[in-house]
Amino acid sequence: MANREQALILEPAGELRFRGPFTDVVTADLNLTNPTDKRICFKVKTTAPKRYCVRPNSGILEPKKSIVVAVMLQPFEYDPTEKNKHKFMVQSMFAPDHVVDNQEVLWRDAPPESLMDTKLKCVFEMPDAPQPFVAETVKHSEASAHYKMPSVNSGDEVKKLQLELKKVQQELQMVRSENNQLKEDGARLRKVAMADTVSATPSHPPPSSTNTVQAFPPVVYIVVAILLGLLIGKFVL
Repeated sequence: MANREQALILEPAGELRFRGPFTDVVTADLNLTNPTDKRICFKVKTTAPKRYCVRPNSGILEPKKSIVVAVMLQPFEYDPTEKNKHKFMVQSMFAPDHVVDNQEVLWRDAPPESLMDTKLKCVFEMPDAPQPFVAETVKHSEASAHYKMPSVNSGDEVKKLQLELKKVQQELQMVRSENNQLKEDGARLRKVAMADTVSATPSHPPPSSTNTVQAFPPVVYIVVAILLGLLIGKFVL
């Protein structure tokens, strides 16, 4: 059975545009208006709950009243060649006459025929870009189970996430600088070690044949002495 026609007026009605650069949180505003004379419950779901923060992501809209829903896209590395499949769905139903304490129970017990929904595609665009980064067309037969409630972060939590991201980027830069310094120190140490090895190697010139003195054994001197003694004795006699 098809859902009822959406009672809320959405502005924008068909898509949410996020304009880069995406190095910081990018916010798109979604205006919800209740033109009826009845109170309407609403909640905002997305197919990428970890990539967005929505404030508020649910509530009750009084008759003839409007509310601005801030949809905050978290920082990421933009790739124009990557297909964007992010989608949002605004689901609503008329609130009961009695006071509602627990909206989760109300949504859980709501009959399917009482639900109204509107799907929106996401568009990522960079400044001076020729074509925006558009999500794939949303088919009406798409199951709503793919949509999940995004988290609700306060402004302080968003700032905290931004500070943590900057801190990580600074630490990464420090690690890169230390790595480059280690490479330079290693190259310098290798040069010093090679120079020490060359200077410590002994260099002995080959012995020269002209400076070599032939040494005779002691026995030769004894024999010569005896012969000289015999000759001298012979002349004396």
